[in-house]
Amino acid sequence: MTSTTPTTAPPFGLVVLDMAGTTVADGGLVEQAFSAAARRLGVQPGSDEHARQLAYVRATMGESKISVFRHLFGDEGRAQQANTAFEEAYGELVDGGRIAPLPGAREAVERLTAEGRTVVLTTGFARPTQDAILTALGWRDLVPLTLCPADAGGRGRPYPDMVLAAFLRTAAVDDVRRIAVAGDTSYDMLSGVRSGAGVVAGVLTGAHDEEQLTRHGATHVLRSVADLPDLIARAEA
Repeated sequence: MTSTTPTTAPPFGLVVLDMAGTTVADGGLVEQAFSAAARRLGVQPGSDEHARQLAYVRATMGESKISVFRHLFGDEGRAQQANTAFEEAYGELVDGGRIAPLPGAREAVERLTAEGRTVVLTTGFARPTQDAILTALGWRDLVPLTLCPADAGGRGRPYPDMVLAAFLRTAAVDDVRRIAVAGDTSYDMLSGVRSGAGVVAGVLTGAHDEEQLTRHGATHVLRSVADLPDLIARAEA
């Protein structure tokens, strides 16, 4: 639980940020880890089936990864097998030093926190992968709360569940319209819109472009999360 309360927090007192593509640069590791998972289930890189599945992975960036694998492989057992392989492959890439903070991301979080806002980091990855990323970046103590789909009922994005879980668990603000959400995918935008957040900012450092972000509900589109503190300050003026 955070120390900020609805009576002391600024107008946008809760900021919910996506990780990969928004605050974290992973250099295409999602696609690499997906290919490793697909191979384990007999789908070979270069095949038509692999190309079809990879296109779906790209289109659904931001969604809970187990949900993606359920769509691709149908059978729950195969989906779980693929998800486990994906998480293992991604974790190995993270441990190999293949991720980094996006420029200005940590500074943006620290500024938002210094302004009295509660910042929550969310992901479509499973908890072990999220924790591996946080550890690799030295971010375990950067924010008071981090959420993965399992922490909010399991559905993940594009459902609003993680944003609403942040709202309920932090008690940082008294109205969902006082939430600011930022992410790099259309599913991040849908999640923010469906939660009722007052600011739903798309950033151009990840999977989707300005047209996709706007079409799925972005109230603002930014070059990067580094611009978010100034946007929120303007929104409060």
